[in-house]
Amino acid sequence: MLSGRKMAVLRWEVPLLLAVILVVACNAVHSDILYRVPEEQPPNTLIGSLAADQGLPDTGHLYKLEVGAPYLRVDGKTGDIYTTEIPIDRETLRDCQNLFGDKCFLEFEVSITDMVKGIGSGPRLIEGRIEVLDINDNTPQFASPILSLAIPENTNIGALFSIQMATDKDSGSNGVAEYSLSTGPDADELFTLQVALDTDEKLPQLVVMGNLDREKKDSYDLNIRVVDGGKPPRASSALLRVTVTDQNDNSPKFERNHYEAELPENSPLGHSVLQVRANDADTGTNGEIDYSLHQASETVQRLLRIDRSTGIIYVKGQVDREETSFLKFFVVARDRAPNSKSSKVLVTIIVKDQNDNAPAIEIRGIGLVIHQDSVANISEDMPIGTPVALVQVSDRDEGENAVVTCVVAGDVPFQLRPASESVGDRKRKYFLQTTTLLDYERIKDYRIEIVAVDSGNPALSSTNSLKVQVTDINDNAPTFSPALLEVDFAEGNQPGDRILDVVATDADSGINAEMIYSIIETSASRLFEVDANSGEVRVKNALDREDVERYEFHITAADKGLPSKTGTSTVVVNVLDRNDNEPKFMLNGYSFSVNENMLPLNPVGVVTVTDADKGENSRVTLYVEPDNGKFVIQNGTGTILSSISFDREKESTYIFRLKAVDGGEPPRSSYVGVTINVLDENDNAPYVTKPSNSSYTYLTPATPPETRVEVVEAEDIDAGPNAELQYSIIGGNPYNLFQISSTSGEITLAKEFSGKHNGLHRLVVKVSDRGKPPRHTTTLVHVFVNETKSNVSLIEALVGHSLYTPLDRDIAGDPNYDYSQHSNIMYAIFAGIVVVILIIIVVVVIRNHLKKDTKSGYQAGKKESKDLYAPKQGPKNGKGKKSKKPKAPKPTKPLEEEEEASLQKGLKFNLINDVNDSPRIHLPLNYPPGSPDLGRHYRSNSPLPSIQLQPQSPSASKKHQAVQDLPATNTFVGTGDNNSTGSDQYSDYSYKANPPKYNSKQVGDYANMTMYPRENIRWTNGVW
Repeated sequence: MLSGRKMAVLRWEVPLLLAVILVVACNAVHSDILYRVPEEQPPNTLIGSLAADQGLPDTGHLYKLEVGAPYLRVDGKTGDIYTTEIPIDRETLRDCQNLFGDKCFLEFEVSITDMVKGIGSGPRLIEGRIEVLDINDNTPQFASPILSLAIPENTNIGALFSIQMATDKDSGSNGVAEYSLSTGPDADELFTLQVALDTDEKLPQLVVMGNLDREKKDSYDLNIRVVDGGKPPRASSALLRVTVTDQNDNSPKFERNHYEAELPENSPLGHSVLQVRANDADTGTNGEIDYSLHQASETVQRLLRIDRSTGIIYVKGQVDREETSFLKFFVVARDRAPNSKSSKVLVTIIVKDQNDNAPAIEIRGIGLVIHQDSVANISEDMPIGTPVALVQVSDRDEGENAVVTCVVAGDVPFQLRPASESVGDRKRKYFLQTTTLLDYERIKDYRIEIVAVDSGNPALSSTNSLKVQVTDINDNAPTFSPALLEVDFAEGNQPGDRILDVVATDADSGINAEMIYSIIETSASRLFEVDANSGEVRVKNALDREDVERYEFHITAADKGLPSKTGTSTVVVNVLDRNDNEPKFMLNGYSFSVNENMLPLNPVGVVTVTDADKGENSRVTLYVEPDNGKFVIQNGTGTILSSISFDREKESTYIFRLKAVDGGEPPRSSYVGVTINVLDENDNAPYVTKPSNSSYTYLTPATPPETRVEVVEAEDIDAGPNAELQYSIIGGNPYNLFQISSTSGEITLAKEFSGKHNGLHRLVVKVSDRGKPPRHTTTLVHVFVNETKSNVSLIEALVGHSLYTPLDRDIAGDPNYDYSQHSNIMYAIFAGIVVVILIIIVVVVIRNHLKKDTKSGYQAGKKESKDLYAPKQGPKNGKGKKSKKPKAPKPTKPLEEEEEASLQKGLKFNLINDVNDSPRIHLPLNYPPGSPDLGRHYRSNSPLPSIQLQPQSPSASKKHQAVQDLPATNTFVGTGDNNSTGSDQYSDYSYKANPPKYNSKQVGDYANMTMYPRENIRWTNGVW
């Protein structure tokens, strides 16, 4: 190892400072050791020898590394400490970051166990630190490969301008050592470099050596190089771009040379820490200052930010003192002149502790006591005071918040003893040792709970536990319970039949509890034998009760401990000849599961029953009790068959019992309970309870997105996944205006309405369960979008019409609805007037034609003797008689009544009067002012204000079969009165059919009738 040390010295050209600082501890229990080693040493580099440094022999002791992995390893015999495959990098060690030249330490702990005295003497604990010395393993770097510097023209010769410094992760002599400047021919006589010292830092400054004229040349590119002081040195360079600007001759100056502040940990985001202030003697933009962080580590940049205008430093991230106890960085103040000047100041922020960390309890093995999965094993013969664990209690807080009290909770034979006499606030070590002798046979294991409480206000506590298993020694003899074993055995047995099992117990464990059985008497060994391992006693020959009725012998059990211990039992065998065993079911109770809808006479389950007897005594017959005909059982196989088909919704569980009777004299029987659980099948489709198909929801065009529109509620009488429902919109949503929650059925508005969305929207909602295969049902949700809902009759008419519209056609508003409605009414009025005028003209023409016919037989001067309009009478009895005086003709019916009668005669519905669940469209009789009188229009042009479709009508079964798979309880529910807009009043409404007035074709062309002009409701690309 000495040669390796010399090679390390030659390689790094620095001596390995292995001086040992030993602090002799009281009672030789604790010692502090300090080693020094350069970072990045190769594996297996010797750092120090604990045996040599402590004056301990290098034999008879076991050295074990407790703390220091994975960077260190310890030789178990000599206590030599070596480096490992993982190098020690000073710059990456957690405790060595942001030190700014302070020393870096790596802590270690080693336990020493005296192998001569044994584990009972207790181990020693050695604590130490390794100072990690910096080596030149990092290259100094500029913040950017291009550095910019602005210098005003006409600057005085000899003026100095600060250049942004380079940074080096190394420290001390390995840090930044010198700067150099390379200039081109055009700048050789204009610039030079000067390096100034400021708080142990080298500040590069550019010196102006000649006159600068911005009009001649406004920029110069120079090369600046930085070199550290390591051996060999490391260097890097950057491009320094000098821009000639207007004059700015004053640099900002901070009010203080060093700013310090305290920051409580866990401070909220945005909390102001401190304010740095700098002043600039210049005016205007030359005197305006911007602040920025300089040489700030990643931690500083993550936790803090600075207001560039005010210089106030704010909390940016979560501050945790346990991660970062202080923050050190520079703040640069730079004026806003084109040729800006800057200055910097050091800022130190101390993070103040709060009691936000509970004590940490670490339990680990010590010396030869190995812990695995929080379990320690210790022999029951260990002396009092034997350590079983090393307990380390620490608190990441500081001060009073880190003062921890540690105790063992509960009544257990263990206590904590300080492992060292150093009283550190943050970390204490204790030996967990025994206080009494342990007894495996009395208590085999202990659960030890250790409680630690800090001194904060309020105090925080934590617990940790260790299971201690007591290992056995052979200090107990086997025992039989009972010591006398008496058994009845039937005569006529076969050789080798089992008589009984003898069982001895040993309070010890492991091999000390493993036993060997043997028969003591030689005479008994001729008839009986015992299995040496299991203790099973068998008969060698057939026994005859008439020869010997009772046998008595002794069996001994000897354990395998050293030395072995034995115990003895007396066995008595009574030879009998009787049926002395009942049938026995394999289980105490049976539970089977079957699928519902299973066909009868299918197997449900199988039970197993045995009888220790033989022949007729072991032949078992099974019966079902009570025998209600639902189940039967097959004797011989034990198979239970069902006589029924199961329906879980009617009955989910069947409970009965089985009776087993053997064939002995007298017979013996036993019982067992049986439970049949019926598993659910997805044999029920969901059904919708809300809303009804004929209801609707009113929304204004200004309704914002995410507004709740309606909630579809459904139920499923199945169970489990078969009753878990999913909701989806499968039609009526071509513009994706609406969305539905797949789990709750809540329909919300997805986006804003536009002009084309005004009108009725019919959403086709599918409700599916999660069964395999799934079942589903469909329902309709109507949404009416308009500025007002004053014309309720029109809305209800639209809803009623949608019930007869096929589901594959989308009903999703009409952008020209209002305009088309008024236009169609005007067209209808005009068409009615034209029809009336045409009818009047036709009547007048016919009358004139009739008058001409009567005048064609007229003779001048001859008196007409007959009334042309009187009805002619036929001859009576073949004789002509003079006709009676004609009566005055009856007044003709008004034209409207004739048209009404003819229309009613031609328009007939194929209706069924006894069906009361068909939809009706109620037209209101009162309307708000200004609304079109659609009700009067419908009454004047439609012979009937309500329309009912029956399944027998062609229009209902073929052309307008709108909803084909909706459940009957929620399909085509009629609308309510003319003042209702909700859905509740429609759900239980019943109707009676009106007298038939329309034929089926007119029902099918409902939207094309005068009462419903084609311009008002039309199909465009499948959208209503």
